[in-house]
Amino acid sequence: MLVALLSALLSYQSIPSTPHQDALTLYKQRQYVKAAEAFIKTLESESEGSKDHRESVLLLGQSFYLSGKVREAIPWLEKASQSGVNGIEVNYMLGNAYAQARQPDKAMAAYAVMFGVAPNSAAAHLLTAQLMVRQEFEEDALSELGKALAINPQLPEAHYLLGELAIYRAQIDKAVEELTQEIALNPNFAMAYYKLGDAYTRREQWDLAIPQLQRAIWLNPNYSGPYILLGKSYWKRGDLQNAEGILRRALVLDPRNASAHYILGQTMIQAGKTDEGKKMLERSRELQR
Repeated sequence: MLVALLSALLSYQSIPSTPHQDALTLYKQRQYVKAAEAFIKTLESESEGSKDHRESVLLLGQSFYLSGKVREAIPWLEKASQSGVNGIEVNYMLGNAYAQARQPDKAMAAYAVMFGVAPNSAAAHLLTAQLMVRQEFEEDALSELGKALAINPQLPEAHYLLGELAIYRAQIDKAVEELTQEIALNPNFAMAYYKLGDAYTRREQWDLAIPQLQRAIWLNPNYSGPYILLGKSYWKRGDLQNAEGILRRALVLDPRNASAHYILGQTMIQAGKTDEGKKMLERSRELQR
């Protein structure tokens, strides 16, 4: 019995691997450049439409994409998308590849398929803008948001993104205008209040910032960002007791936030709690390191 098992094991180990399996191993090892080279070779011997061929097309496109060669990835990801392989993931990569290749219309079409919305719809342009913001293609994102609002001027979250981009560009008046419009359209959106409060803090208009940040917290009490800015606003206004309470709540939600530790430390030193304040400042420095 033991001899038979050993014989079967040796027989199994002696079976040569196929080029497809070798390419797949390189892909799983995240050696994407070598994997792409290997899949190109495997495609020469694989039957069109076979399971291995379809997998090679998909993983070749993904290997190019993951190695930063987005233009080389596009035709293979297009083929994979057309064959319906791994649909959402492929269209995400394809949309990103189009965006990085500065082909925004094709990016929008891929994202529309990914999210199941109509191409050239307001929703498709809004989603494309959001994903372009994440890739730091701000100009293309602004163009997509303009198209979205031209189709549907009442579209929720379009003005929010415009406001967020305006803050990023230090266009604070523009940010206040856009975020105010967003809140008028979408009064249940906590992030719009948070970003409007953020805009006011950048102009050091603490009394205007505080009610917006309070509204953000009332709508979403589990996000630390508004607490930190609200605590800062109270501190800057000299309301040390409220600042300390709000900042302690922020640290419950986000114990490793360096900014919250720093502002709380400054607040406590100003309130005469020097030793604990210094500990907070030291912790802030540790977290920044």
